[in-house]
Amino acid sequence: MNWYNSLFELIDMRSFSNLWFWIALAVVWSSASHWVLGVPYDMVQRARRVGGQTQQDMEDLVRINVNRLLYIGRVSGLWILGFACFFLSGLAILGFVYELEFAQALFLLGFPMSFVALISLSTARLIEAEGLLGEDLCKRLTRCRLYIQMIGTVSIFITAIWGMYQNLSIGVLG
Repeated sequence: MNWYNSLFELIDMRSFSNLWFWIALAVVWSSASHWVLGVPYDMVQRARRVGGQTQQDMEDLVRINVNRLLYIGRVSGLWILGFACFFLSGLAILGFVYELEFAQALFLLGFPMSFVALISLSTARLIEAEGLLGEDLCKRLTRCRLYIQMIGTVSIFITAIWGMYQNLSIGVLG
């Protein structure tokens, strides 16, 4: 057995029957819902409960990440959008037209994350425009987290349904 066979035996390209894909899916959505605008959500909760220096630290971290995100969006947002659309449409064509399961899996991970990026950018713009601080900032971050969790729930459901369909159709037809 050569290294090529060993590698593809370890990393099964049939993604939906591979445990590593489902672990990666769980990690992606867990991380996306925990890190709201680059701020860990437990820090938001602690700032809401304790206040004082903890709240100031959270506000500083939000300010830094909002400024960073908005700067990237203003400077290279159209380029990033163009490359993301190219990449996602390429994955969609490879996955659903040419039936490449690995591309389907990457598309089902990447497409919903593009909505998470848009929600994060929108939230950053609202925070900057309204100059949110304190409890209002915590509420806005909580709302952003809720939207991300809703997208994640729908995404995991659709991915699970599609993965079961793929596994059952390969088992029946293959």
